[in-house]
Amino acid sequence: MQTNFTAEQLSDSAVAESEKILRKCVHCGFCTATCPTFTLLGDELDSPRGRIYLIKDMLENSRPADARVVKHIDRCLSCLSCMTTCPSGVHYMHLVDHARTHIENTYRRPLSDRLLRELLAFVLPHPGRFRLALAGAFFARPVAGLLKMFGGPFAKMGAMLDLAPAKAPGRSHMAGPARFAAGTAERKGRVAILSGCAQPVLKPSINEATIRLLQRAGYEIVLPEGEGCCGALVHHMGKEDAALENARRNVDAWTREIEGEGLDAILITASGCGTTVKDYGFMLREDPAYAEKAARVAGLTKDITEFLAGVQLGEPAFAPNLTVAYHSACSMQHGQKITREPKDLLKAAGFAVRDVPEGHLCCGSAGTYNILQPELATRLRDRKVANIEKTSPDLIATGNIGCMTQIGKGTAIPIVHTAELLDWVYGGPVPEGLEQAYLA
Repeated sequence: MQTNFTAEQLSDSAVAESEKILRKCVHCGFCTATCPTFTLLGDELDSPRGRIYLIKDMLENSRPADARVVKHIDRCLSCLSCMTTCPSGVHYMHLVDHARTHIENTYRRPLSDRLLRELLAFVLPHPGRFRLALAGAFFARPVAGLLKMFGGPFAKMGAMLDLAPAKAPGRSHMAGPARFAAGTAERKGRVAILSGCAQPVLKPSINEATIRLLQRAGYEIVLPEGEGCCGALVHHMGKEDAALENARRNVDAWTREIEGEGLDAILITASGCGTTVKDYGFMLREDPAYAEKAARVAGLTKDITEFLAGVQLGEPAFAPNLTVAYHSACSMQHGQKITREPKDLLKAAGFAVRDVPEGHLCCGSAGTYNILQPELATRLRDRKVANIEKTSPDLIATGNIGCMTQIGKGTAIPIVHTAELLDWVYGGPVPEGLEQAYLA
């Protein structure tokens, strides 16, 4: 793609990086075939190629974002399916992240949108605030349907209430900061686990299962003091300063452990977080105090299944005799390019694993997308659920809490994190919600 940025424009490193990305695009349109929003809407501007044209025009002319650009960029899920398809190596993720920051800095959204986005940024990255919000949502749930009938910003509030669980789990007895000794006489390594923000509130059993599994495999686990939200939630809303603040805090927390007793890996149990943490080196590349440390942290970061693929877990304690539909989160298959490891681990544990038709298409969760774009998210969820149910599974496995919440609202089939299933088969308890399916 030909670009016409001035030397002055290119003196801005973010613009210079976007210009490099733009020049790689050859207009081939392969990305349109795998883009969820183009699949649903058939609008060129709701495809990666169309959005690239909009971003190029906006940045090249140093123009503030307008309503048209915002509409189509907001509809992007950042599922990154286009990056898997692209034959030219266009790094769409960094380009659309830059566009979102530009939108946040130059466009004044309607008041209702601003308030909702500020609310999400204030609540979701903070577990304590999130727990309080869920308590309030319990009492407000009866009016969710009424809010959706009004449409507009009310529909978004209704969607948010619908996503809230009927009952949130209590605080985990294994919550950090904490250390957990290896469960074997010989320690094989030492790893950190990201506690995260939404996941420990919605499903603390995921990290609990991960800790037990790693302990039995001979690893010491640390949940470092000071770490928290990875920054993805605010990053994808264009709130760059808040995202970088989260990244620096986590880099500091993990660097203390690396330079202290050492770490063999930083493990992430939510693939959406993993995609962001692995990008810390890029995000903090211009910060002289953090660039090197962030790159080191990113290099040590692995999804839990990526790490377990190289660990001896021993023999399964029993044969589960269950059929699993494996849903590969977009952040897993497109963001981190991890496709084989989770399925291989489940097969080795004794599960019959089935691929989901149209597995490349997003379920509609995408961070806060299912709140900010509820209509499109619901259509994608229903399409995903229909494809999953075609495989007639006993349960669904996935590696991302957002997908678990989204898909779980559309089907009665139990949906369980891959780490919980592995923990169970290798000696842990039956995952919550799976007792009935297994006993049946």
